[in-house]
Amino acid sequence: MIQKNKDVVIVGFALFAMFFGAGNLIFPPFLGVISGSSWMTGFGGFVLADVGLALLAIIAAAKCGGEVSKILGRAGNGLAIVLGSAIMICLGPLLAIPRTAATTFEMGVAPLVSGFSPVLFSLIFFALTFILTIKPSKVVDIIGQFLTPLLLLALAVLIVKGIITPLGDLNNSPMIEGVFAEGIAQGYQTMDPLGAVALSAVIITSLANKGYTKSNEKIKLTLQAGIIAGIGLCIVYGGLAYLGATVSGVYDQNVSQTSLIVNITASLLGYPGKIILALIVTLACLTTAIGLTSATAQYFEKITKGKLNYGLIVTVVCIFSAVVSNFGVSTIIKFSAPILNMIYPATIVLIIMTLFTEKIKNDNTFKAATYMALFISILTVVNDLGISIPMVTKLPFAPLGFNWIVPVIIAGIIGSFIPQRKRPNRQDKNITA
Repeated sequence: MIQKNKDVVIVGFALFAMFFGAGNLIFPPFLGVISGSSWMTGFGGFVLADVGLALLAIIAAAKCGGEVSKILGRAGNGLAIVLGSAIMICLGPLLAIPRTAATTFEMGVAPLVSGFSPVLFSLIFFALTFILTIKPSKVVDIIGQFLTPLLLLALAVLIVKGIITPLGDLNNSPMIEGVFAEGIAQGYQTMDPLGAVALSAVIITSLANKGYTKSNEKIKLTLQAGIIAGIGLCIVYGGLAYLGATVSGVYDQNVSQTSLIVNITASLLGYPGKIILALIVTLACLTTAIGLTSATAQYFEKITKGKLNYGLIVTVVCIFSAVVSNFGVSTIIKFSAPILNMIYPATIVLIIMTLFTEKIKNDNTFKAATYMALFISILTVVNDLGISIPMVTKLPFAPLGFNWIVPVIIAGIIGSFIPQRKRPNRQDKNITA
């Protein structure tokens, strides 16, 4: 029992660190600034949309044994492969992993070491990522036992200092209306549920390597680890939002989110704060890069049935990511946002429906809801790119980024009345009840 509890804590710490990337560091302080005295209300919305959805994704992934294809499968095998590959490529070498290195350089290295080569840094960063990822059985232990405690310690120094000697008071009025709704919108933008879908495979593989082979046992331990990670995220998000609220009288809503956390750290800790922030950003980004690299390699090794082996994929991901990272954070974000916004709603739909897969007997319910989510999200992205489609902004919940919800519900209901073709091997039979 003692060993099991220790394993759960290590896995939970690892999951926390893999979730907590640079984006998670900069969103909460900004939310605190614009929420002012109502920062706890905004924080509540943020946690609901970020941690809440991520925990649902972990539950869905655990039910499916950590296999992305099983979460997506009831929407059709073709769509499952396309959507699953798109998720893993976006979270992998195309967008998320390169961004970790670029963010580490811009927020952690450049402010401390003037003139340091970004190309050299990317080579060092991904060489380290490669070394710590090449053995999948060791990924979670390396992060959970060694890197996460350092990350938590650095965050604790910053947050506790801000609580003991706050930079300002909490009496400033919110700069926006609908603070809770804004918190939801900010939390939604972290897109952590996508990460949860991918990273659960790493967690479940680690548990299996530790000797937990029974399906129900792995599900239980994965959920427990998810709860530990969720609690850790809530504490850290709350502390960072509080720091932002204390300076809401100094900054306005036009402040750069990156500059905000840099300035808060410098004001609280002086020059040593730059070193601590560099440590936080480096550990946050490195742990995320390790987790996502491992998840990407495991996914493509599985769908190619071993034709592409884990080590080869890790090597390719690290090399490709090193190249892309040199385009810089702003360029990577510019390309990442439209792609992620297209696949995110459909993934959330499938995550939620997977939770009730035993109750939903008709695969056409999954298909209709998923394709509608894709359709609305594609229209929304097109509208955001400047080609006006007024309909998408007038749908219910559009200000929160959830304009797809009502159309998806309607499509799902319609799909449930469409008879499905009989198939000898139902995909959901592979999903653990």
